[in-house]
Amino acid sequence: MEGPYKYIRDGNGKVSRVIRIGTRKSQLACIQTDSVAEKLKGLYPDVHIEIVGMTTTGDKILDTALSKIGEKSLFTKELETALERNEVDMVVHSLKDLPTALPPGFTIGAVLKRENPHDAVVLHPKNTGKSLDTLPNKSVIGTSSLRRAAQLKKRFPHLEFKDIRGNLNTRLKKLDEKDDFSAIILAAAGLRRMGWESRVSQILGPEDCMYAVGQGAIAIEVRAKDKDILEMVSVLHDPNTVLRCIAERAFLRRLEGGCSVPVAVHTEVKGSQLYLTGAVYSLDGSDSLKETMQTSIASDNKVEEVDEWVQRVGVTANNMPGPAQDASEKLGLDLANLLLSKGAKEILTVARELNDAR
Repeated sequence: MEGPYKYIRDGNGKVSRVIRIGTRKSQLACIQTDSVAEKLKGLYPDVHIEIVGMTTTGDKILDTALSKIGEKSLFTKELETALERNEVDMVVHSLKDLPTALPPGFTIGAVLKRENPHDAVVLHPKNTGKSLDTLPNKSVIGTSSLRRAAQLKKRFPHLEFKDIRGNLNTRLKKLDEKDDFSAIILAAAGLRRMGWESRVSQILGPEDCMYAVGQGAIAIEVRAKDKDILEMVSVLHDPNTVLRCIAERAFLRRLEGGCSVPVAVHTEVKGSQLYLTGAVYSLDGSDSLKETMQTSIASDNKVEEVDEWVQRVGVTANNMPGPAQDASEKLGLDLANLLLSKGAKEILTVARELNDAR
């Protein structure tokens, strides 16, 4: 096992600290990691940044097994193993791929400014100019997300929804090169980061399809005991994104939700108020519960000195006022409890059982 810190000496004898960033090897993951590396280089020019691309045995696992455990969760575990072994100092993730309870010893040290968190419609080239509303009856829409399918089945009953798997590149190829799908639904943020905005024919607003918890935000996971790394990355926190995502993650954690159940959110900061809309759905979207609550996140911007690094739903943000974070977390819990009091657990239990049986 390597020591916790690594240094490098250049030709002039100057010694620099090496920071190793772990990432998946998919194109989108590399783009996201490069953007984090660039930000850190700008802030800490004396630090030498190394990007470590991680592969996984996941590619060799049968598709059926992989769909049950989730390819992304497999990558997440392998990246966390590298972090635990000091092979890397931090790992860059899409926040929506990170569970609301992280394994002991890890924390999210930074949540970067959120891209557009909404979902986007990408049409087969033969359907250019159409929208979900105007696609012919029985048109097949590809999505691997139970959350998207549940909402869109209810909103667009004339359409059919089928699973489509793989990374962004694979899904677009499946759409364009075959006639299996009339359109696919993807996260707008990923398409934008890949430079594929021209393929977006429609952005789905909250009235059509609310988004996944943490969607559109990049997170940096670090070892909780590495205070110097935590301090280094904490300057990348975007305050509004942090508060929105703490509320969303608290909501999901209280519902005991995950990728295997249709849970959706929408958050907004207006002045000093944080608004959270949360919903749960049956798999076919016929049964649902949806509510909105708000809380004040006003503060005097005073960051209290604390000895302990506090985690809230896996996020450490000691450079931000604690009361605003506490209020955001409570908002998520309160909204989840409201939905639970109206029968959310029953809806999610049935959805989970039906999904497991598929």
